[in-house]
Amino acid sequence: MKQMQENEIVSLTACVAYILGVGPSEVPGDGGVRLNQWLAVRNLGLVPVESPQSFEWPGRFIGLCADTSSWAIFFGAPPGVLHDPLDQSTKREGVAFKAAFVLAEHDPLRRAEVGQGSKEVGRIELIGVAAKAEAPMRVVSSAEATVCCGLVGDRYEKGAGTFSDPAGRGYDLTLVEAEAIEGLTAKGVKLAPEEARRNLVVRGIALDDLIGRRFKVGEVECLGQRRCEPCAQLEKLTRPGVLRGLVHRGGLRADILSSGEIHTGDLIEVSE
Repeated sequence: MKQMQENEIVSLTACVAYILGVGPSEVPGDGGVRLNQWLAVRNLGLVPVESPQSFEWPGRFIGLCADTSSWAIFFGAPPGVLHDPLDQSTKREGVAFKAAFVLAEHDPLRRAEVGQGSKEVGRIELIGVAAKAEAPMRVVSSAEATVCCGLVGDRYEKGAGTFSDPAGRGYDLTLVEAEAIEGLTAKGVKLAPEEARRNLVVRGIALDDLIGRRFKVGEVECLGQRRCEPCAQLEKLTRPGVLRGLVHRGGLRADILSSGEIHTGDLIEVSE
């Protein structure tokens, strides 16, 4: 998102809260990274509309009014104001838009609520770190996890990863299911576990079930933030077919809540 003015941030935050039926104080009020990541935990994202002025949608969308520079919720085709948190455009017709978003699900098939899930136990099969962005992953038998940073020696622990962002969360630790990597073989794509470029390759636990939950990696406590989806960057560093094969199976991003050493073979289990 572009840099927003204060009234834009306030009104956008209020619009998201209204659609989700929560109080505005529950929604991150930055209009940027923290908001997007908060939504991602809930399997949601703000999808920008390419041509907002001609956009018509038989549902709710969030539009930035050109004359007031504030966001409001619109509905229908042609669109009318459904909710205006700053009460500046509710009595106007033919509103002109500078931008618009649709609040959409990342994965329409995933309906799990935050904090819900199984209590299965998994195990670490591989630990990997890379010294800098795009460098090959180095397989290690153990690694030191540090609070709010990552695994010592990894590019994200140094804040030098491709997607590092000091304003964001979920960059400390990445995990992927060994079963997801093996599933690529059935699709004709061979990928070594370390080539998935996740810190931990685990087996026996559904990582989606850890989103929004505290869990332990050995004795290190973590918090599941959101899916670690594959992208064009991963496919560039590996081979064609990886992105398609790992859609919604790319793993998990997590925060590290306590420091300690983790080892290959350590258990991964949900904290009570």
